This record gives sequence, C-alpha cells and structure tokens, in this order.
Amino acid sequence: MARPLRIEYPGAVYHLTSRGNEKKPVFKDDADREAFLRILAHVNKRYHWICHAYCLMDNHYHLLVETPDGNLALGMRQLNGVYTQAFNKRYNRTGHLFQGRYKAILIQKDSHLLEVCRYVVLNPVRARMVELPEGWKWSSYRATSGKTTPHPCLTIDWVLGQFGKKRDKARGEYRQFVKWGIGKDSLWNEVKGQTLLGEDDFVSNLVDHLSRHKEVPEIPKSQRYASRPNLAVLFSDAVQRDKKREPIGSGLYC
Repeated sequence: MARPLRIEYPGAVYHLTSRGNEKKPVFKDDADREAFLRILAHVNKRYHWICHAYCLMDNHYHLLVETPDGNLALGMRQLNGVYTQAFNKRYNRTGHLFQGRYKAILIQKDSHLLEVCRYVVLNPVRARMVELPEGWKWSSYRATSGKTTPHPCLTIDWVLGQFGKKRDKARGEYRQFVKWGIGKDSLWNEVKGQTLLGEDDFVSNLVDHLSRHKEVPEIPKSQRYASRPNLAVLFSDAVQRDKKREPIGSGLYC
C-alpha cells in the first residue's frame, strides 16, 4: 500500500494521531500524560506551533496543530522522540513506543477546523469512557469551555473567537456546539486520499500545486513514487467537481 502523502507549507493545519506499538498504552498514568503535554508545550515554543485541541487516550493521542513555519516533520520527530525517551527511561524499557508513522490529515482551516476540534474532544465519549466530554481530564475541552485554566501547550483564542468576541458567551456556545456533536456521523468519511479534509477547491488547488512540485525530502528518491497512484487519481472526485484553479503558497511538498 502506498504511504499517505506528507504535505507541509506555512500555515498548514493538521489532525495528528500516533498510536502505541502493538496497540499498547503510551500513557500508563497521569504523570505520563502531564509529561507529554510539557513536551508538547516545548515543541510548540521551539517550532512555533499552535495547538488548538488535544486529547490523550490510553494507547494513542489526538492533536489539532497549526504550523506557521511549515515544519510538521521536524516537530513530530521531536515530540514523539523526546516522549519515547522519557517513557523508556521511566519504565526501564527500550525500543519503539509508537506504531510506525504518525497519521497527519491536512485540514482546511476556515471550513473544517471547528468540526475537527469537536471530534478530538469527543473521543472519550465515543469510546464510552465518559458520558460527557468534561468527564475526561486529559483533553482540551475543559480548558476551552472555561472549566479549567488552559495548559501552556494549548491556545484557545482562535476556537473561542469563532463563537464571538465576548469570552463567556463564546464558551457557552462552544459547549453547546460540542454537545451537538455527540452521536454525529464521522467527518472522516469526507477525507480525500487519506490526507486532505476540506472543500473541493481546497483539495483541487493542492493537487494542482503538488503535481508541479514533486520533491519529497522525507523519502529516498528511489522510493518517492513507488506504488503511488497519480495525484489526480488519488483525489479524482474533488478534482472533477472543482473547476477553479487558484495559486497556493510556495513551500509545499508531498
């Protein structure tokens, strides 16, 4: 099976997931989760990331991250690498902690970011670990809804700003928005090519740009296109539906 595309550019927003090797826990207790959030805060500062939402489960995590400098791979290498070192040291173990590559879905910010924020904080509810999102301590829901102080790794301004300028009113509308999402159909049915979540013109513009900029720094040249379908085939539905072609910022790679 072809490896999913990795797309980076300044301002890109991603839903990120990384799972434990052999489905084993990557967080055994609250101390592990707190250590992970501290490392995430360091990564945010070093690489200028903006974390809009997070949820730490037992054997995986979800992050919603914006990368103003277009440096997803660098930050993820630091995040998973440093946390693995800390985890291994604490439990006197060696070897991989996370299963293979992390999963990154590129999100169109203006049309889908709020939906993904809601998806992230509702993970414990879908997993039937709690009845309501505020029952799970290790997500960004309680901080964004005003029930706790945000962790240094979290930025809540953009999310709450979508619900108005008055903070108390925005928090109330955010809580209602998340509540409405309980039981809603999965938004991942809309993902194109295992990689993109957005409107057709967003996908089409990316396909058009990537088709003209095919270098992939993460992958050896001999392996870059092995078993990979043509980009237009990967995203054929969106490309056929969209007739617009607007230039997109430079610095992308797949």
